[in-house]
Amino acid sequence: MSQPREIAAGATYLITRRVLRRHLLFRPDAAITQLLVYILAVSTRRFGIEVHALCAMSTHLHLVVTDTMGVLPRFLQFFHRIVALGTKVLRTWEGPVWDHEATSVVRLLTRAAVVEKIAYVLANPVAAGLVRHAHEWPGAKVDVNDLGCSVLRAMRPAAYLDPKNPQWPEEVTLALALPPAIEQDGGDGFRCEVAAELERQEAQAREAVEQRGQHVLGAEGASRVSPFERATSFEPLRDCSPTFAVGREQGDAWRIAAAAVRTFRASYRAALERWRSGVRNAVFPAGTWWMRAFHGATVADAVLTV
Repeated sequence: MSQPREIAAGATYLITRRVLRRHLLFRPDAAITQLLVYILAVSTRRFGIEVHALCAMSTHLHLVVTDTMGVLPRFLQFFHRIVALGTKVLRTWEGPVWDHEATSVVRLLTRAAVVEKIAYVLANPVAAGLVRHAHEWPGAKVDVNDLGCSVLRAMRPAAYLDPKNPQWPEEVTLALALPPAIEQDGGDGFRCEVAAELERQEAQAREAVEQRGQHVLGAEGASRVSPFERATSFEPLRDCSPTFAVGREQGDAWRIAAAAVRTFRASYRAALERWRSGVRNAVFPAGTWWMRAFHGATVADAVLTV
């Protein structure tokens, strides 16, 4: 049984979903970019999700988003389902699109975590040895100068989506938002912080690529590979799935966050034991999703902290 996860309205997350067996189904061509941006725009508008950063790699997808309404699971279910169905038609692909592992959802609890993880998302193509600089990546992505101030646009793809269905408009826009922790300070300083962190991560990534003796494929080469091939680079086994991030040198924040996670899980399990024993008025801790959404369980009100 997986660990219970707190779903809180207004929380910011790093989301990662991987393609089955590292196939290159999201090869960065114009058709897949159009599909991903269009479905992301429709899905986020439907569920009140704010998008801060995006990078679609050939084998996986990274997002940094804020869940304004506390419905992240419903957004992920809808978005990933439509992306999979559209990709199957676009690529004439039989079988599953997504890896069997659960989506990685990491809550970003500090400004430092938001800066570091957005830079990590943007630097992904460099870390993979595909391009030397993040802005060279030809796939669906957000550049540093776009953070919180640009709009992504896409026409409705011809693949899969019914033009007669009103939920699929002919054209959509997706305004990139600043994370809630940044809005009060304005975007210029934040973009400078991300740019500096991105430069640091790019430099580390290029050094690692050189040490491996790896040839940088380049944007044109990445766009020409067959989507049916699989990535062959070494990838370590993912033996853990973090719940939250606070950034480097944030020891106190990490200890506070870890204690909060332990408290939530203990309260959840205690309420679940009462529920299983037939106590239907058991109160689950604030942020409980599954039991409230699918079983109508009582959930405590969230406590606002300043």
